[in-house]
Amino acid sequence: DLLAKAKSLDLKIIVDLVPNHSSEEHELFKAALSAAPGSKEREMYIFRDGNGANGELPPNNWESVFGGNAWTRTTNSDGSPGQWYLHIFDSSQPDFNWENPKVHALFEDVLRFWLDKGVAGFRIDVAHGMVKAKGLPDIQTPVSQTVDDEETEHPFWGQEGIHEIIRSWRKIVDEYDDRVMCAEAWVLPLSRMAKWVRPDEYHQTFNFGYLETGWNKAGLMKVITDSLTEFGKVGAPSTWVLSNHDVIRHVSRYGLPGVPPQGDGIGPNSEQPDEAVGLRKGRAATAFMLGLPGSSYLFQGEELGLPEHTTLDGKYREDPTWFRTKGQRVGRDGCRVPLPWEANGGASRGFSSTGKSWLPQPDSYARYARDLQEGVAGSTLELYKRLIKLRKEHSLGSGEFRFAPEHSSDSTLAYINNDVLVLSNFGPDSVNVPAGQLLVTTQHDLTIEGVLEHDQTVWLKL
Repeated sequence: DLLAKAKSLDLKIIVDLVPNHSSEEHELFKAALSAAPGSKEREMYIFRDGNGANGELPPNNWESVFGGNAWTRTTNSDGSPGQWYLHIFDSSQPDFNWENPKVHALFEDVLRFWLDKGVAGFRIDVAHGMVKAKGLPDIQTPVSQTVDDEETEHPFWGQEGIHEIIRSWRKIVDEYDDRVMCAEAWVLPLSRMAKWVRPDEYHQTFNFGYLETGWNKAGLMKVITDSLTEFGKVGAPSTWVLSNHDVIRHVSRYGLPGVPPQGDGIGPNSEQPDEAVGLRKGRAATAFMLGLPGSSYLFQGEELGLPEHTTLDGKYREDPTWFRTKGQRVGRDGCRVPLPWEANGGASRGFSSTGKSWLPQPDSYARYARDLQEGVAGSTLELYKRLIKLRKEHSLGSGEFRFAPEHSSDSTLAYINNDVLVLSNFGPDSVNVPAGQLLVTTQHDLTIEGVLEHDQTVWLKL
């Protein structure tokens, strides 16, 4: 039993809830395709007649996040062209119709099903989706993006009706002890994002503003200040994240002079990251983040310092972005490659007993394998373990935070959380480290005692 095993290991299980869409293989969608226009089965999804003399044109000009049109035309039982259905993502992911009360009831049942089993909560996929603008109006300038910002018109992101749905879910979740909902909501700026975590809505939301800031002093100061201010206004903890399954791994982003747009990925013909530079900055950025108050989220593989798979052959790719853009955008497969557990563990490096996995690993992953890092001083794996242990011991998640200008300079940034001083060096030159008990450093070793090199972070106990 998964839940029982997790409990014995002091782990909690979070379910990934996807309320915006289903698979085309879902029984509800199969029933909708088989049913007539206007039927109760079709009302579970968003079907519309097409434009044009014979309905040959899509119902509106919305574009899929993965590229191409957001509508796919169906075929009637007699072989004639039928209605169109909406899919903000891939055609294999039809959108639910959240104007239908039966969809609301369906997901309330889903929540209770998992909560009754004892899961600790939910990560809500595309949490800013679901509700569409009334009438499904055309967009003046069609765009294919997941970010809901203030500059762009988005009739399918961040609609006001979503908050009513969230509140109904929160009432259900609050019937159970110690449960949580975290939203994957690409909403900017932070002042808007904070509305999603008001006391009667989601408990937390991933802070993508922090993820997109990069490794620079001014940007980090601003996003931390804004995050703590805006989330604090609604009584919610801030969150911090550097990588996830939709973006280039941060050690690879930091190894590039510029970062490709979300979803574009890095392919064999792209400018290749400097792995050494990226890993150095990535370790420093993680240490900087894990000292902050609130909740920090880690993506699988980053504890190994795992870079993006940037040379993946097109024949192995699975991301719809690759196919729908005919290879113009390589997509997200590069961050979704399985972990290397054993350097000599076969084709999948110990991930699979059969040696097979959904995506192949590059040969370079062998040197990042878990068995080569376990127990090795200075390894990225041991650094993460040390940081997490210290974060718990010093109660940094619920700590008292302030920037420490007395320990900062033009090229460094310091802050104090409880009794821990965190100092990062963003400049090209080495700097002196203040007095204090050394807790952890991202340098493999302090070659010169009391000196912090460029792109490094140190924790000191005051």
